[in-house]
Amino acid sequence: HYEVDHTDAQRMRQGSAQLDPFARTATNRVDDDPFSRHYESQFVNCDIRTFPMQTLGKFPVIMADPPWDIHMELPYGTMSDDEMRRMNVQVLQDDGVLFLWVTGRAMELGRECLEIWGYRFVQELLWVKTNQLQRIIRTGRTGHWINHSKEHCLIGVKGDLDDRFNQNLDCDVICAEVRETSRKPDEMYDLLERLAPGQRKLELFGRPHNVHKGWTTL
Repeated sequence: HYEVDHTDAQRMRQGSAQLDPFARTATNRVDDDPFSRHYESQFVNCDIRTFPMQTLGKFPVIMADPPWDIHMELPYGTMSDDEMRRMNVQVLQDDGVLFLWVTGRAMELGRECLEIWGYRFVQELLWVKTNQLQRIIRTGRTGHWINHSKEHCLIGVKGDLDDRFNQNLDCDVICAEVRETSRKPDEMYDLLERLAPGQRKLELFGRPHNVHKGWTTL
């Protein structure tokens, strides 16, 4: 759904403006800066395994934090390996980048899913977990042999990454405080906004506390 005012309609008839099908209000003004524009935040509470992904349209940036089955007791439900492989993520992007959080045994499965969904693995981002004193967490609840003090985020690309993306702007390590279970650092959203200013962004497997301006959260 979108709305266009009279001035925008006239400019589009004259061929001097392009219609933005993803904006809820008209943004096709001469003085409009697309890099300062944000889409409204949206939260969709659904069963992501059966949700018709194709109804959402396309997103240049996607971040996903799946409930991997890492063969440990966790305070939330998980998805089987085959359920993850069957996720219809590929319909959400033609050209873009996917940030996929993984941990433990899911690291290899995550790379396999990227390939199944049509992505090329290019890099890995690391979140070093700290406490309120900004010291590294040493008593994490996960880890089969030694405690995990970090999480990995696989980066996959698909199609053509044009000049909408600011590559080589940030580094591949984030040091940030641990908060609620599965909640990722806010610094991640800032990083992705710098990567793709003003672009549509989607977070899969999000919770209400994950909602951010400019993001659609499932």
